Amino acid sequence: MTVGVIGGGQLARMMVPAALELGVGIRVLAEAPGMSAAIAASAVGDYRDLETVLEFARSVDVVTFDHEHVPQHVLRALVAEGIAVHPGPDALQYAQDKLLMRRKLSELGLPVPDWAAVENPEQLQAFLAEHDGRAVAKTARGGYDGKGVRVIDGVAEVDDWFAALAEDGNGGALLVEELVDFRRELAQQVARRPSGEIVPWPVVQTVQRGGICAEVVAPAPGAAARVAEVSEDIAVRIAEGLGVTGVLAVELFETLDGRVLVNELAMRPHNSGHWTIDGSTTSQFEQHLRAVLDLPLGATGTLQPWAMMINVLGGPEGESMPDRYAGAMREHPTAKFHSYDKESRPGRKVGHVTVCGDDLDEVAYQARGAAAFFQD
Repeated sequence: MTVGVIGGGQLARMMVPAALELGVGIRVLAEAPGMSAAIAASAVGDYRDLETVLEFARSVDVVTFDHEHVPQHVLRALVAEGIAVHPGPDALQYAQDKLLMRRKLSELGLPVPDWAAVENPEQLQAFLAEHDGRAVAKTARGGYDGKGVRVIDGVAEVDDWFAALAEDGNGGALLVEELVDFRRELAQQVARRPSGEIVPWPVVQTVQRGGICAEVVAPAPGAAARVAEVSEDIAVRIAEGLGVTGVLAVELFETLDGRVLVNELAMRPHNSGHWTIDGSTTSQFEQHLRAVLDLPLGATGTLQPWAMMINVLGGPEGESMPDRYAGAMREHPTAKFHSYDKESRPGRKVGHVTVCGDDLDEVAYQARGAAAFFQD
């Protein structure tokens, strides 16, 4: 069996070792030469071009994704050709459009922040007036890693977004949500195969800086049994309710009053699950391949009591991560280093570091110390 991955980023790159270990073929449709997953890139082309994607998809047994940006008309053309696509377009539409996602989750009775679709400044002003003058505004499509998300206290702060909607000429709306007073952010991952088997990992705590995931601790420290159970139940209900196949990541808010609310969804391996490569019986990348191939899913327990993953953001100026390995490895021999083979630039994810152990303070010290070797 051969899996075709659309998108040549680091998620596709990290599927490669898992595919090799399983004896599964893997091919990648990269957006450009020299991308992170170039080692497995068998084609380079535009994922928005139907003929390019069809040609690639006909060479594999199942198609999956490094990102959620492949247009719906392309996805549905693949399905019409009889090509296995996981997750399929009916599920992916909810990861592609935040307004569709909020509507569907609300229909399913899942806990979400108070929200509205706003088509003009007057509607946004009304929402702000009902929510103490502050809110979170989001573009419905295309946002990631903090892009397309703004905390606002006035309509003028999204004038450019309203102007873009008007220029587009197709109508549309922005998503506006209450500014949640949260204790911390969590992430819950599950994997689901087409035949229905579903397996969760432990809920994790995430730390965001500048809208980008900076640290992940697994399992979430001090998570009460109720919080862990609720988080898992939410993710399972979403996976089943939306028909997700493959790995699903649900970003969550744990509020000060003890509620758990859904923030965002990703229907693919996710930054919050990179710790599973070194810290879980089955990594999210192996599990994703198992799931899209409809193979039995692996166990998801932790190999040690704690794991911490830290993203290397920006990277060493003028160098690559491997240029700094010797010092980092000497000082932090328990750390595992993962380079994405990407050129360093401010704010860019160029790799991550993971440390596992039985003492969380020591794990955090080692992980942060090792990651510091790569930050200028």
